[in-house]
Order: sequence, then structure tokens, then C-alpha cells
Amino acid sequence: MTTDPRGSTSLSRLPSLTGLRFVAVLFVFAFHASLEAPFTDAGFGRGYADAVANAGWLGVSFFFVLSGFVLTWSARPQDTARAFWRRRAAKIYPLHAVTWAAALILLATAGTAATWRQAVPNLLLVHTWFPDRSVFSSLNDVSWSLSCEVFFYLLFPVLLRLVRRIEPGRLWRWAAVTALLVPLLPLVSELLPDSPALPFGSGSVWQFWFVYVLPVGRLLEFGFGILLARMVLAGRAVPVRVLPAAVLVLAGYALSLQLPFLYGLTSVTVVPVGLLIAAVAQRDVRGAGSPLAHPVAVRLGEWSFAFYLVHRLLLQHGHRLLGTGRAWATPTALGLMAIAFALSLLLSWALHVAVERPAMRLLGRKRAAPAPVPAVAAVPLTGPPTTPEATPSAPTA
Repeated sequence: MTTDPRGSTSLSRLPSLTGLRFVAVLFVFAFHASLEAPFTDAGFGRGYADAVANAGWLGVSFFFVLSGFVLTWSARPQDTARAFWRRRAAKIYPLHAVTWAAALILLATAGTAATWRQAVPNLLLVHTWFPDRSVFSSLNDVSWSLSCEVFFYLLFPVLLRLVRRIEPGRLWRWAAVTALLVPLLPLVSELLPDSPALPFGSGSVWQFWFVYVLPVGRLLEFGFGILLARMVLAGRAVPVRVLPAAVLVLAGYALSLQLPFLYGLTSVTVVPVGLLIAAVAQRDVRGAGSPLAHPVAVRLGEWSFAFYLVHRLLLQHGHRLLGTGRAWATPTALGLMAIAFALSLLLSWALHVAVERPAMRLLGRKRAAPAPVPAVAAVPLTGPPTTPEATPSAPTA
């Protein structure tokens, strides 16, 4: 019988994984900044764009695997599906609604107002089920990943129950099979229509939607995270340390840049990403120090969800206000990117404090039922009053 490694509050939180969230969102920011093409120096701009060409795909894949991992890590036997769904709704929907409304206003002021066919599915977070780029990339287009997460959350109670039935000695086999299915998605996508063509990369909108956007396919990464967490919880250590795992992520990323577009999205990075997440978690379990567990890194990680939702709007519409299609000399462009980053960070802090945390407090906790009114005066009980058992905080996902 193995000892549950979540025995203490500090271990249950896995602070280094929270800190690592902000590193991942930096990859996404760097990628989206390249889409604005801010450099007049074509050589420098091309070099930057090539270097970060797959950074956004890598960052989102990290979040999907991490989501499965931390939700499994923080799950408790006494929890109910309804309570879980309530907490996840409180976590993602208020911030999504705020940024959805902001996107609606910004698009209207730009003269490109969203249609109801875009706005309604986006608001309800079902837009990734439509193989239409004008729908799944509508309004605040990064919200497509939230649509996937909603699907993951709906299935999580069932998936966790099934994974808990797997014998610990077979978890590695299930994790390997799950990860190996990811590269099959681009292969299967070749059966789909090859038009309309994507305006970026290669392949068709149908193929890109099937490989990268459709929640069913991305469920593999989420499930991979669940299996890895179960392995660590069952005492089946992932045989890799943090530094080698990080090197594997970089090597996988470099390889992804050489592959055909659809194969380079997630196929060769999902396993290194999963190994890195497990290695960082195991480091926290061992009580080893880590810069990612520093309070500043953890705080930035806590802001990462809000940062993710605001940065793309700020980059797109900030560029529009400065002049659509305008480019600048390299020092000026880098300075503007730094300003966009700082403003995104400031907005993410404000939204985390004013929206995310209050919503989690108000909506994420089950309200106690009102006490019945006694028919006669109650007799005071002897002994100290009881207090509810404290629940360790789990890392955000």
C-alpha cells in the first residue's frame, strides 16, 4: 500500500506547477505577438516568427495535459460531480464572459461586429464543435481552448473513475497508448476535405479543426495528464528529472518545426510536456527547492488564466489603434511588445483580483443549508463548537 504524496498542504498545491503555468503562457504570448508582424526588418521579423512558430501550440498542449494532471491530483473521494462542475464553472465562466463582452465591444468599434452565429456559440463555449474558422476563431479567439476544457470537465468524473480502476502496474501502458494516439490525428485528418485551405501553415480548415480544435481529439492530452497524475499518486515514479525533461521539451519543439504543419502541432511535444509536468510535480513531492515555487512565480502562475484571456485582445486591438498593418524598427517593435506584455500583466492582475477570485469565493463553494428554527429554546451543547475540515488548496487549471 503506497502513501498518498498529497499528505501536506504544500504538497497538495504543487507550487512549482503553478509557477510553470506562467512560463507556458509566455510561449503563447510570444507566438501571438509574431502574428502582428510588427517588424519592418523583414529578416529579423522572419527569424522571430520562425523561432516561435509552434510556441503557441506547445503552450496550449501544456495547459491541456496540466489540466488533467492537477484535477486528478486535487480530486478527493468524497467530492461529487456536481460540486466539481460548479467549481470549474466558477473558475472559467466569469472571466470568459467579461472578455467575451470586451471582444464584442472592440470588434464593434473596429467596424467588424460579430454576428449572432459567432457570438452565441462563443458565449456558450460550444464554438469548437463547428468546423468553420469564422466560428471557432471568433471574438476573443483564444477562448476556443475553454470550449475544449468545458468538454474535458464534463467527462472528468467518469474518466477519473475509469482510470482509478486501472492497476498501478498498467498505468504506464495506458499512458503510452494515449500519447501515441496523438500523432495519428493528422494521419486520419487526410481523409477529410482538403479545402478550404488554411491561411497559415498547410492543410485545410477541416483538417486543422479535426487535429487541433475539435475537443474530442484534444481529450487525449487531457487523459494523458490524468494517467500521469495517477502514476505519481500510485507511487509509480516517472523516471526523469526536471532538467532532462525540459531538454526533451526543447528537443521536441525543435523537431516540431521541421515536420509538416499538422504533424508539428502536438505530435512530438505531448510526451516531453507530460514528462516535464510529472517531473516538476515529483520534485515538489520530494520537497526540493525550485525557482518556480518562489512566491512571485506562483503569483504569476495564478494570474496566467486571466493573462491568457486578455493578451490576444490587447495585441490585436492595440495594433489596430496604432495603425492596422503598421510595422516599426526593431527596437521600437520590441518596446511595443514589452508594453503590450506589461499591460496584459496589469490587466490579468486586475481581473484576477476583481473577477476570478471573487467568483471562486461566491460561486465555487457550496452554500451551507440554513439551520432549522427550533420550536423551543435550544440547550447549549457542552464542549467546543465544531469547525469544518480545512481543504488544501489545489493548483489552478
